Amino acid sequence: MLYSVQENFILKKVLQNSSIFLFTLLFIFSFTSAFAQEKPTGRLETTNPTPSINDGIVVAKIKGGTPPYRYQWSNKATPIVADTCKGNTEGATVSLKVIDAADQELELSATVEAESSGETLNATFTPLVNAMATVLFFDPFAAIGIYDPKIQVKEGKVKAPFVMDKSLTKITVKKWLVADKARVKQGDLIATVSSNKDDREIYAQFDGTINIALKEGMTVYDVTMNKDASDVVKTNGGVLGIIDYDKEQPLLHPNGTPQTKSIPLVVFWLVLGAIYFTFKMNFINFRGFKHALDLVAGKFDDPKHDKGEVSHFQALTTALSATVGLGNIASVAIAISIGGPGATFWMITAGFLGMSSKFVECTLGVKYRIIDKEGTVFGGPMYYLSQGLAKKRLGVLGKVLAVTFAVLCVGGSFGGGNMFQVNQAFDQLQGQIPALAGNGVWFGVGFAILVGIVIIGGIKSIAKVTDKIVPFMCGIYVLAALIVIMINITSVGDAFMLIFDGAFNAEAAAGGFIGVLIQGFRRAAFSNEAGVGSASIAHSAAKTEEPVSEGIVALLEPFIDTVIVCTMTALVIIFTGEYANTDGLSGAILTSKAFGKSIPWFPYVLTIAIVLFAFSTMISWSYYGERAWAYLFGQGKIASLVYKGIFLVFVVIGASIELGAVVDFSDMMILGMAFPNILGLIILSPEVRKDLREYFRKIKSGEIKKFK
Repeated sequence: MLYSVQENFILKKVLQNSSIFLFTLLFIFSFTSAFAQEKPTGRLETTNPTPSINDGIVVAKIKGGTPPYRYQWSNKATPIVADTCKGNTEGATVSLKVIDAADQELELSATVEAESSGETLNATFTPLVNAMATVLFFDPFAAIGIYDPKIQVKEGKVKAPFVMDKSLTKITVKKWLVADKARVKQGDLIATVSSNKDDREIYAQFDGTINIALKEGMTVYDVTMNKDASDVVKTNGGVLGIIDYDKEQPLLHPNGTPQTKSIPLVVFWLVLGAIYFTFKMNFINFRGFKHALDLVAGKFDDPKHDKGEVSHFQALTTALSATVGLGNIASVAIAISIGGPGATFWMITAGFLGMSSKFVECTLGVKYRIIDKEGTVFGGPMYYLSQGLAKKRLGVLGKVLAVTFAVLCVGGSFGGGNMFQVNQAFDQLQGQIPALAGNGVWFGVGFAILVGIVIIGGIKSIAKVTDKIVPFMCGIYVLAALIVIMINITSVGDAFMLIFDGAFNAEAAAGGFIGVLIQGFRRAAFSNEAGVGSASIAHSAAKTEEPVSEGIVALLEPFIDTVIVCTMTALVIIFTGEYANTDGLSGAILTSKAFGKSIPWFPYVLTIAIVLFAFSTMISWSYYGERAWAYLFGQGKIASLVYKGIFLVFVVIGASIELGAVVDFSDMMILGMAFPNILGLIILSPEVRKDLREYFRKIKSGEIKKFK
């Protein structure tokens, strides 16, 4: 009985203590819940405004938490204060991280549905482009920790946080909430700006000292005014002020993520090959230069015995026509606007190095070419990779590399060598002749007829056109550049000082020394295609019995394309002061504005040049693609006509649709050609070196004679 009483007493105590414990927990939970921050919640709303590609709109509807919110969109160009993200690819996922004032986060994602056929096609190719970019632009040095890819800066520009659209016509500084030279902290509200649509607040990104550039009431952006051939006025380049940071901080994209510099794998591979071949061939890019000029002049041509279809000069102009063009006009402007004037120095350096790559690949192109009974030539990387490596007991590897190259070359010929060219030509032309707008199909049909007339006749017909267009357009372009340079001749010292100083003492915002070097090398590699292998297809058709002679002729290509034409473009942009790019222009528009400053009518000439360069590039790439097609599907006439028919259909398609990811994919296929090609060139380089020594021995001994 006593045991039962004690047991009940103990149980009662336990229950009492448990009740007190549970009540305490309930009290603490209720207390903390009352004061806990409510997390932000919301959703994303999508809009597909037009059938055009890459214009999807996503709007964030957020509530709760602690405003103001920061919106970190996957689209890096969207300001961190913007609740609306524009310019999205239809069919692709758009992600958003919302961060409130209490640093509480909310992650959302949405997809703008693709509705038109163009949007569906673009959405299909976008993941393929991203996958290829992952390989081609992979940075092995950053991956293994050799350097930090984040760009660090000592100051930051304060800009109006608006996403530009056609309905936005004016932005002004409404009020500064801090004084000039005042100390600001990260996250401080420092100013408000107003537009014809609404007002926006500006916050300091990092701790530092503010230097106000535009005072209250001043115009930041006005679309109704016109100045210096731009469509808008951007006072002080749209910069409201500068914050001098207390310590170096990462340079941020508008969406708040750090900007990075990189050494893309494909650029590293191309430059590595160029440096290797320069040393392996004992600086043939310099010591073979004079002899190359003699060969192009025809001094060593033997009209009775040389086999082939075109002359040295025609082979050179055919290959040049595939590289001289939009890359020289637009890509140089991009390199300078991103990397500054210093990118010019590294672009020239890369051009000289690329001369050695061209020599090796074009020598092999002639050495391993096949000439059929009718005298038609089939040559290029497909043949020296398969046959040359087979001689070294690497037949399987050679075959795999050859087929890979051929597939990439065919794909590249339809996109970057065709659709992109005609698309850009039409855009430039309708910009000068507005009446053409909406008539892309008919422009494409007309262009396809002109291209067809030329390419049906094969390499001989192509060469007869390119040996006239290329010298003519290069001559006009270089002459115009020289006129601009002479007009601004008093600035020559300052210009070259900017180039050399920028090459070795680049600003951090440009990526520092590595960033500027890579911009220069990247643009040169993409422009002259040295190491890609395409030019060896054209040079393999040259009339010569000496493969080395054609390789020496080919080394002139990067010199003309990059060292001369690209450098002239760069000098015009620098001499006219347009390298500062205060209007935020890019590509051919920036180049056109630079020329237009000194030669007001030149933008019209530039438009004609772009159309002719596009035409010559297309007919040359049709030959490259057709030869790669012949390697894959046979060398018969029917296979050739099938390819040419498909090529002409793509001309019409390219002029009449928006290309987007389709042409990006094709461009990457062209860059991808460098991987199998340079690997094969490195393996075969010892025999090229041996052939080179033997060639100069014959020149010295008189076995190879001059005929002029």
